[in-house]
Amino acid sequence: MKLPTALYAGVTFLSAFLLFLLEPIVARQLLPSFGGSAAVWITCLVFFQSALLAGYLYAHLLVSRLTPRAQSVSHLVLLAAAALNLAVRVHPAAAALTWHPVTALLLLLTAMIGLPFLALAATSPLLQAWQAGADTARLPPWWQFALSNAGSLLALILYPTLMEANLALHGQVAAWDAGFCGFAALCGAVIWHHRRGAATRPYIPREAALFMAPGRSWLLWILLPGCASMLLCAVTNHLGENVAAIPLLWIVPLAAYLLSFVVAFASPRAWPRFISVRMLALTLAVFAYLLYTSRNALPLALSIPVYTAALFFACLFCHAELYRLRPAAPGLTRFYLLISLGSAIGAILVGVASPNFFRANHDLAIAAIVLAAAALAATWQSEWTARVVWSAAAVGLVYIAFAQTAVMDHDAIAELRSFYGSLRVTETHLPPEAETTRTLYHGRIQHGTQLFGNGFRTQPSSYYGHNSGVGLALDLYCGDRPRRIGVVGLGTGTIAAYGRPGDNITFYEIDPLVERLARALFTYLHDSPASVHVTLGDARLSLARESSSPQYDVLVLDAFSGDAIPIHLLTAEAIALYLRRLRPNGTIAFHISSQYVDLAPQLALQAQNAGLQAVLVHSDSDEARGLFAADWVLMSADPELLQRPEIANASQPLRKIAGLRLWTDDYSSLLPLLKWRAVGRQSNAYPKVPQPSFTPAIR
Repeated sequence: MKLPTALYAGVTFLSAFLLFLLEPIVARQLLPSFGGSAAVWITCLVFFQSALLAGYLYAHLLVSRLTPRAQSVSHLVLLAAAALNLAVRVHPAAAALTWHPVTALLLLLTAMIGLPFLALAATSPLLQAWQAGADTARLPPWWQFALSNAGSLLALILYPTLMEANLALHGQVAAWDAGFCGFAALCGAVIWHHRRGAATRPYIPREAALFMAPGRSWLLWILLPGCASMLLCAVTNHLGENVAAIPLLWIVPLAAYLLSFVVAFASPRAWPRFISVRMLALTLAVFAYLLYTSRNALPLALSIPVYTAALFFACLFCHAELYRLRPAAPGLTRFYLLISLGSAIGAILVGVASPNFFRANHDLAIAAIVLAAAALAATWQSEWTARVVWSAAAVGLVYIAFAQTAVMDHDAIAELRSFYGSLRVTETHLPPEAETTRTLYHGRIQHGTQLFGNGFRTQPSSYYGHNSGVGLALDLYCGDRPRRIGVVGLGTGTIAAYGRPGDNITFYEIDPLVERLARALFTYLHDSPASVHVTLGDARLSLARESSSPQYDVLVLDAFSGDAIPIHLLTAEAIALYLRRLRPNGTIAFHISSQYVDLAPQLALQAQNAGLQAVLVHSDSDEARGLFAADWVLMSADPELLQRPEIANASQPLRKIAGLRLWTDDYSSLLPLLKWRAVGRQSNAYPKVPQPSFTPAIR
């Protein structure tokens, strides 16, 4: 490989590596300012795809409109401006922008990383166009596209396994800044080579006739990548909303998406079409099954591989068809431009349009239907049997989607969706003792119930029974004197059932729709004899602003994003804030019931760091009273409370993990805390039954 070719390859690889290393770094910084919601990453994907479109448009205009010298000068100016804008960190005023989360996120991302991202995004198509026209070019430009995606894939693999596990956020930012400076220097060398007139003759490969796209193939250049992008966002949103809003799970689908590009564009023989078509048929069957059994949770060790494999083979079909329809080298910037346009449209449909047009989350079903339609369009010129198969697949998926929607709506009395997720309230008549039971769901995770018959209406249910950790703490603390109770996370407002005359209970809730449902369809807030208030906004920010308010006797941490507490509510700085808002012998109760994450070892570290005592209280389910199995960690500086017989007999020490690092606002990693075994009663010491057996299963 000659030096210019090696230089082009090195810069292309490095630009893609830095581009996709930047994405999880900046998303991790933005999470705390927006409540730790999984939608933060989906909105980031919208920005990333749109910024890629801007970069490809910039590259296309440079190559098609300017001379080689003008191209070099323009890109040097962009690199210099980007190098002066390397402040990859959240502005302190970010919290004030949450009046409209999507708009705020897009504005913040533009201000934080707009120019560096644009420079990196434009590099790969620009360098491919330059090398395709160089005298020294001996290889088709498509291998560089595969190389750039390989660099992106490597970045996504190294971030959770190496960078996040060993570097704090400020260290990650410093390392990335240094990498960008090195990239700018290498890119400057390529620009100097191009400026000297390397691009003089267009590169036309021998098999040019095969590369020429039919007249209307540009529509497929938009449809196929748009379908892949929709699937990426839909699968990511499902995992983030129903499992945990953590970068690790966000990165896995994106890695599968990029790997499909690498395989599809590596070689004409890398992925034969007859295999691609058959794997797509199997993939559509898998998506149909997942949609049909949407309420049955899979264990983490199975759900991630199944969703990731289905996403990979679906995207591989789309990208392999793109490779088959690739144009001659002179048209590659237009080709990449339309690919990025389709990808941006797909991300916008899932990340922006869907939450505003649908009451429930139908993203995965819609993406699967679009995939079948894309397969039909891509293979329309094939034999008639292919058209029949893909048409039948699309009709079948539409039927399953509508059937599942009808089943989900059968007992639903309200469905709403916002930036923070999809909410649904169901009304059933189980258990029989309750006569009527209402349940609030976030995605498919239950976030509280209320039983209305036979005197159950004012009794706490679900995870909050009197035998639970929070129930024991509230019943035993303070004796008969009035109490001040703070609750992070409203849900159905069940904690208000513990209120007594003279008590003051303040709920902190980030999603206004949750308060709307809690007041309209549940009566805990209305029936409580205590004085109840709801403060909207992120709990940490609200608590920090209320530093002069009276302190709490008990502070309850029950804020869930899907099936896990947002990480920024469990850091050392967050614990220190809670202690400032707590009376000297007050108690903090952490709700850690989760199918997928065991937070107890981290809370043991946090208690040790804060000089507090902590125990775990597990309570079993009771179907007749509507109680779920629940895990609570009680943390207090008052040893007498935790040693009282009622708590001591129901508690156990917190499990510890050797080598586990303390979470701070600058460092956190959920990888050591993930549960990989079956749903339901886990093999560890802290079991959770996510749904009581009297809840009707959706099939």
